Amino acid sequence: MGGCAGSRGHLSDSDSEETASEPQAPLLGSQGAHWKNAVGFWFLGLCNNFSYVVMLSAAHDILSHKKEAGNHTHVDPGPIPIPHNGSSRFDCNSVSTAAVLLADILPTLLIKFLAPLGLHLLPYSPRVLVSGICSAGSFVLVAFSHSVWVSLCGVVLASISSGLGEVTFLSLTAFYSRAVISWWSSGTGGAGLLGALSYLGLTQAGLSPQHTLLSMLGIPILLLASYFLLLTAPEHDPRREEEADTAAQQPLIGVDAPACKPNFGWNLSLQERWTVFKNTSLSHPQQYRWYQMLYQAGVFVSRSSLRCCHIRLTWILALLQCLNLAFLLADIFLRFLPSIYIVFLIVVYEGLLGGAAYVNTFHNIAVETSDKHREFAMAAACISDTLGISLSGALAMPVHNFLCRLP
Repeated sequence: MGGCAGSRGHLSDSDSEETASEPQAPLLGSQGAHWKNAVGFWFLGLCNNFSYVVMLSAAHDILSHKKEAGNHTHVDPGPIPIPHNGSSRFDCNSVSTAAVLLADILPTLLIKFLAPLGLHLLPYSPRVLVSGICSAGSFVLVAFSHSVWVSLCGVVLASISSGLGEVTFLSLTAFYSRAVISWWSSGTGGAGLLGALSYLGLTQAGLSPQHTLLSMLGIPILLLASYFLLLTAPEHDPRREEEADTAAQQPLIGVDAPACKPNFGWNLSLQERWTVFKNTSLSHPQQYRWYQMLYQAGVFVSRSSLRCCHIRLTWILALLQCLNLAFLLADIFLRFLPSIYIVFLIVVYEGLLGGAAYVNTFHNIAVETSDKHREFAMAAACISDTLGISLSGALAMPVHNFLCRLP
């Protein structure tokens, strides 16, 4: 650990108040230090959320419990995907993937609730070490697991890593230029895209889920290197400059598909044509991985958009997400969407809304809170998104069971 890492490791809330009251020399010292911190927070955001995203992408495989034996992959005769009844129109797992979501979010929620009670008394460096160790442990435990429940314990470790890291690094942003919030948010969005895309790509290329997870053990190492080697010593900056609000709106350009009239198949019924149009060659696990990757792509774009667009009224984003929910529930019963590729677009749009809500919420907090309160406010506010995810995961399980019993 370098000198700056050592001083960072012993910083707590009591130190922050003392630091905030002292006049400071130019905080970052140089443009080079500014970019080191910016890149450092981007990598911290990337690495902190990576295991969380990968566990969500692997949820279907975890519940199917696919294991590798020699050069062949088989499904463990445990909780295999089965429909709730023979007449169900959906291909359902016996356990909802919401079980993985809850294992991936409830420990984070608990950490964020307990953090304001005393986590600030623990120096930053031990927290980062625990986060990195838990992240590595999650990949190893899920990769070598022989049962769903052991795999879920590995998912819990990923949740502990992500939750502890988010509280820690968001609090740490209070001691740097306000610009690092944008970099941190972009990094977390990048974790979503790269995490989901890497899991999708490696499994599509033929790598087993087990080897795919083990190949990601470099991420916790990158997390520790970014914190201990890349960041400069944290200091309170009383002269943060607010960036001007600029909004760049791009028109949506639609390209109509060329008219194409086939010379066969006109004797098909309307229902048969509808079914053929909705059909896809993607298997159920592949569809799930694509949903994860596309959602995270939207999140990455919007979490990286703060320099282009500031949104003050973030409740509008929540309202639009509720409209998405109503629209997709209506499709389940009415089945009016003709193609899975339209669902793909909706998933990307949902990711854009979620990512924009995240980055703009924390930006608004950073702008509106005083220097004295900012560190605590950033840590406390992150409870809200985790609580929302936890509630949606809990609700998803009975909804999943209900939908899978539909004739």
